Amino acid sequence: MRILTLVTAICLSGSAPAMAQDKATIQSLSDKFAQAFNAGDAAGVATLYTDEAVILPPGAEMMKGRTAIQAFWKGAAEQLGNGKLTTVEVKSLGPEAAQEIGTFSFRTKGSQPQEISGKYVVIWEKVGSDWKLATDIWNTNK
Repeated sequence: MRILTLVTAICLSGSAPAMAQDKATIQSLSDKFAQAFNAGDAAGVATLYTDEAVILPPGAEMMKGRTAIQAFWKGAAEQLGNGKLTTVEVKSLGPEAAQEIGTFSFRTKGSQPQEISGKYVVIWEKVGSDWKLATDIWNTNK
């Protein structure tokens, strides 16, 4: 009985890193992204990315690194607000990475606000004890 308990404990402790990749945890990270973006905190958004992260925005050049990513989101926050990200699916890519598929919505700023909605795929990587965005690609529904 002791051996069975020990084997079970070892197996469960070995799967603990993967448990951080559950949908609720990833949604919580996406919520932090939206909160920082909606507050106009581009630096806060950028801290959610790895140092060498890549974003692939629609209709724009690929950007790499936190400085470029922060500048991108600063410009986006000047034009958009009320961002919401919804995690649809999370797939483990091993103990140190996960893929998230989700949807987003934002409202344009200005005298005649419009809703913009779309979908995204991101890769999260474990950096120390934190999950960070490593690759981020999205497009609109229209």
